[in-house]
Amino acid sequence: MAATTTTSLGGPTGGGDDRVLATAQQILKSLKAPKEDREDMLLIFSTFDNRLSGITDLINGDDSKSSDDADVDDEDLDRFDAAEKVILVDASIYTEPSRQSTSLFDPPNDPVEYFTAVDEIIQWMEHFTIAPPHQSAGKTGQIILDRAENAIQLAMSRLEDELRHVLICNTVPPDSVSRCSTNRRNSLSFSVHDGVIDDNSSSFGDVSDPGSHRFHERGVSLGDDLFVDLVRPESIMNLKDIIDRMVRSGYERECLQVYSSVRRDALVECLAILGVEKMSIEEVQKVEWKSLDEKMKNWVQAVKAVFGVLLSGEKRLCDSLFGDLDDLKEICFNETAKGCVMMLLNFGEAVAICKRSPEKLFRILDMYEALRDRLPDLEDMVTDEFVITEAKGVLRGLGEATKGTFSEFESCIRNETSRKPVLTGDVHPLLRYVMNYLKLLVDYGDAMDSLLQISEEALYRFENDLGGDGSQLEALSPLGRQILLLMSELEYNLDEKSKLYEDSALQQVFLMNNLHYLVRKVKDSDLRGLLGDDWVRKRRGQVRQYATAYLRASWSKALSCLKDEGIGSSSNNASRVALKERFKNFNACFEEIYRAQTAWKVPDDQLREEMRINISEKVIPAYRSFMGRFSGQLEGRHAGKYIKYIPEDLETYLLDLFEGSPAVLHHIKRKS
Repeated sequence: MAATTTTSLGGPTGGGDDRVLATAQQILKSLKAPKEDREDMLLIFSTFDNRLSGITDLINGDDSKSSDDADVDDEDLDRFDAAEKVILVDASIYTEPSRQSTSLFDPPNDPVEYFTAVDEIIQWMEHFTIAPPHQSAGKTGQIILDRAENAIQLAMSRLEDELRHVLICNTVPPDSVSRCSTNRRNSLSFSVHDGVIDDNSSSFGDVSDPGSHRFHERGVSLGDDLFVDLVRPESIMNLKDIIDRMVRSGYERECLQVYSSVRRDALVECLAILGVEKMSIEEVQKVEWKSLDEKMKNWVQAVKAVFGVLLSGEKRLCDSLFGDLDDLKEICFNETAKGCVMMLLNFGEAVAICKRSPEKLFRILDMYEALRDRLPDLEDMVTDEFVITEAKGVLRGLGEATKGTFSEFESCIRNETSRKPVLTGDVHPLLRYVMNYLKLLVDYGDAMDSLLQISEEALYRFENDLGGDGSQLEALSPLGRQILLLMSELEYNLDEKSKLYEDSALQQVFLMNNLHYLVRKVKDSDLRGLLGDDWVRKRRGQVRQYATAYLRASWSKALSCLKDEGIGSSSNNASRVALKERFKNFNACFEEIYRAQTAWKVPDDQLREEMRINISEKVIPAYRSFMGRFSGQLEGRHAGKYIKYIPEDLETYLLDLFEGSPAVLHHIKRKS
């Protein structure tokens, strides 16, 4: 509403002669001078403005009111004048450049007096605007209406600033929200070595830096009953007083703009506290993964805090301040919430269309679940269809990103065709990477089940190339089917990698180590519930088969030296020569096995101990028996050259196998 310019007499310019006359009449009346004195004053006034020539009417004005002004009595006018004075005096002080403005609610100001004055002016405006001016307000009424509009404009300008001031000064930065977060699930840490994940540290570090460590922390949650005061409670009544006067005066739009602007900025500040900054899609796509991962984690926390706590608090605040003004508070809340909601959604959209890589899957799933779980809350509060449509679109985008990223992970497993074997026969890094990845993925079962679907191509490969049974898939969940497919791909891949070893015994150790690791990871995690006990039992049997195959491939030659064939029972020279050759060959076999297999590694303590026991049970009794039967034929000072070990020596040396530390036996003499 534009300000009204006044003349030196206090009337509006262009208002007409009647307004000038009435204004002069009010001035004289306020002086309460005798009629004769008023005549002299009017004569003086008339010399300044010829519109005051109707001197007779003015002199008699206060004694003979027109019928139009019959409803305006002196007491009403006195009350109006007093109210107007309060507003004008405050305006003059508030706008004076040399004085420091103070809040209405700060001493020495009296907010009750000011609001009472505003209420008085509003009542006059309501009185004169019930019907058109020519029906309800006479000459005096019209002037009062003009003065009332001018006073209200000044008052609303003051209250507009006051609303902004009170909101800003009493906003409570909810930085405590960031401290209310609690870990929802246990986290699993990995590290990357040569592009794959290791058990002992972080998820997906920089491939070029094997020593880099990152930590993947499963999402956080906020208690549903958490309540946050967004403004100090003691300011609520002051805000309601201001809003009520602005709305009654017809300044709803100005009230909405100020309120939503301040509260919108407060919510954006909350996002900053939660680690979310405004970024364009291009900026998000340029961020390095380590930094992006942190931003994605902050985003998850912010979605839960904003949708689950802050917006519900904002809605309660709107309901409290705007009361029964349903349309206004709905618009006000929508405008307030839109800024921070769209800021969150824009980041989610940017992540959804970023380049896909396996290390991003879990954080994208965190984002997907956070938005999916809080979307109903958003729909219950925000009625802006554009915002809700955008939120659903971002959720779909994150779902598509999840599926695409998982497909990228599958492709990495299928196409991992490195030709460099693990020299020690240890667990292949690919297996560590995949199993830790899958263990963590199970924690997102609900989300993955709703998103995954097996392709016909994958099903064909499972049944034909991988030797799987399609009926196995029918009883599994969507995620379970995908994991079974991946495990089959993994077993196939490991079998191909075992062929890189020239030593058949080491080939069996490699297969045994890897399948045992795979079984242990499944058995000790939720993967067992997906794949079932039959799957575990079958692989355990295969582990035993690999162990048996190792014994046969590694120790058959040594054990063949301990057979009686070709050695007679007599002590003739021919028998002694054959016997010396047998002991010599056994010693060479044992020493070669010792040299090679101390460098081999069986990382699982229990499996390593079982392997040593199995070897000992096969070799030591055979050696003890052979030595007991034939050692007497080699008595003499040179016997130690052939009988280099007693059974107890062999048992001790077997304890060095599979430690991953190569050792050599040189010139070991038989103990006495």
